[in-house]
Amino acid sequence: MAAPATEHVRNIVLVGQDGAGKTSLAEAMLHVSGRTPRMGTTHDGKSYLDYDEEEIRRKFTIGTSIAPIPYKDYKINLLDTSGHPDFIGDTLAAMQAAEMALFVVDAVAGPQVMTTKLWREAEDMRLSRAVFINHIDRENADFDTAMALLHARFGSRLGPVTIPIGVDADFKGVIDIIRMKARYFDPGSDAERIEDIPADYVETAQAARDKLCDLVAEADDELMMKYLDGEEQLTQEELEQLLDKAIAQELFIPVFVGSTIIEQGIQGVMEDIATYFPHPRHHGRFRLANGEETLVDETGEPAGFVFKTVSDPFVGRLSFMKVISGVLEPGMELVNARTGKKDRLGHLYVMMGKETNDVKSAKAGDIVVVPKLTETRTGDTLSKSGTVAIDPLPLPEPQYPVAIEAVNKKDEDKLGTFLARVVETDPTVRVNRSEETHQTVVTAMGDAQVDTLLARLKEQTGVEARLVPVRIPYRETIRKKAEAQGRHKKQTGGSGQFGDCWLRLEPNPGGGYEFLDEIVGGKIPRGFIPAVDKGVQDAMAEGFLAGYPMVDVKCAVYDGSYHSVDSNEMAFKTAARIGFRAACEKADPILLEPMANLNVTVGEEYAGAVMGDISTRRGRIVGTDSNDAGETVIMMRVPYAEVVTYTKDLRSLTRGSGSYTLELEGYDPAPADVTKRLVEAYQAARAAGN
Repeated sequence: MAAPATEHVRNIVLVGQDGAGKTSLAEAMLHVSGRTPRMGTTHDGKSYLDYDEEEIRRKFTIGTSIAPIPYKDYKINLLDTSGHPDFIGDTLAAMQAAEMALFVVDAVAGPQVMTTKLWREAEDMRLSRAVFINHIDRENADFDTAMALLHARFGSRLGPVTIPIGVDADFKGVIDIIRMKARYFDPGSDAERIEDIPADYVETAQAARDKLCDLVAEADDELMMKYLDGEEQLTQEELEQLLDKAIAQELFIPVFVGSTIIEQGIQGVMEDIATYFPHPRHHGRFRLANGEETLVDETGEPAGFVFKTVSDPFVGRLSFMKVISGVLEPGMELVNARTGKKDRLGHLYVMMGKETNDVKSAKAGDIVVVPKLTETRTGDTLSKSGTVAIDPLPLPEPQYPVAIEAVNKKDEDKLGTFLARVVETDPTVRVNRSEETHQTVVTAMGDAQVDTLLARLKEQTGVEARLVPVRIPYRETIRKKAEAQGRHKKQTGGSGQFGDCWLRLEPNPGGGYEFLDEIVGGKIPRGFIPAVDKGVQDAMAEGFLAGYPMVDVKCAVYDGSYHSVDSNEMAFKTAARIGFRAACEKADPILLEPMANLNVTVGEEYAGAVMGDISTRRGRIVGTDSNDAGETVIMMRVPYAEVVTYTKDLRSLTRGSGSYTLELEGYDPAPADVTKRLVEAYQAARAAGN
């Protein structure tokens, strides 16, 4: 496929709920266009696009794949994305690389949670939209009901450009409202059969045509005034001239209907994509990191934006790149705006699923895949000058932490290398090694993303890993003033060890650790005072009740004694530890639990269930508000241990529609039952030698 001109490129991102048929729509377009010899299917593992082992096993799309479709003189880049909430980051990144979002909606289920969520994201991006109502041949499918649900959810600017001829088992073709013709696709044929509209559908088709003209006329003020005054109807020529403008300006959102499995209504979608959907120069401006904006420009300096990165075990790193300006060619050296370093474009690929084909150039607006850009990450911009930097779309923050460890300790290095690679390729994954809890914590979007990570770890490196509970960062402190002696004496023949100190502990709320030297008269030589301080700090790090670090303690050493021969730093360090623990026993030690500020955003119908659930988690409602979308925002303060895996629970409570932010802030005294449980677990572990 030769490099197409910018105006002949269409970048369409397929979005919507899992199971609506996004991948099967792409597979149907590939087949109908002649790009593939058969219709790929996900359910039997024979999809061209869902080729990853995990996608085959799970039978749904995990990562964005590209289906480049030749249609007449055009190149349609279909970006097939995941509809699973755990992989929404990849979907949003693909949306930034497209000019149009084509929402695929099941004719029976209608628009579901992810469809609504992604629709709002597309609105925020000012991304043009269209809808394909799929599975109209299924039992209980109803086109009018599906349209009513779409209007109720997304507004009155949606209008059908195709309507079905028959539904359910009687579905056999579509009526093209733009051209006022009936279109039938016969299995095994190369093209649709185009005929006059059946007599019993003429009235319905005309009503849809009138609605279409009403919406499209708004794209031209002069025609709109004549249309409203009833002077004239839109001619066929006027309608077709205004359609692309109306779609690009979001005045009109076209709705298609069909069935991907029997390939009905597919060819008309491709024709309208090529004819009326916006091309890259009509998409609008890309925001730059410096606050300025830039347009797709074929005459500008060579520049590309990396919206996705994958690590292929056989090919290596692959960077999915939207060409922003100029023309890219193999061998070209571009500068990474983030690092300031040069990266060489060794090859340019057009990728279809896992199949790669070299191309000699790529013009502005097109999408290509570049292998082995070692310094380049998702969200980077490469350009000739290094001064172009597209501002990446803010992606959702992962909120689901899990602790991971290699089953075989010898594989810990391999695990670490793999996780570092994951972070580089997937911006919605965080990896942190906690020195306090001695755990490697992966924070992801949810269970499915974590399970996929573990499966790929084993597949690509042979390393087996397991998940263990995340250790909650509890703290300990004291509530009373107390004094105690710490005395360490050991005689082993020759010089021994002797250290003796009196310590006074008192609470220091919010003041952290404070050490006071109150020794007078040389009862403890000045050279040993730092050892006392260090011994106290070591004892605080170990904790007293349940092995958690102690905080907000003021400690004074005010008396003691020493031996001119046997005293040394180690002896006083040990004495301080003994004295600290003895004083703690009398100072009313307590356990502190970390608290979190939790803001949950849900539809009003779920607000009561969420507030009720939080009350069972010892949470407190701080307040409520509403956002621009009419959703309820519930602000709460809750023990972190109760919501560490809240992602799963909130999805269950709200059928996947809720979202939340969580921020750790401060500590509160833990209740008696929590303290008892943690103390008993700590004592049992010590008794077992752990």
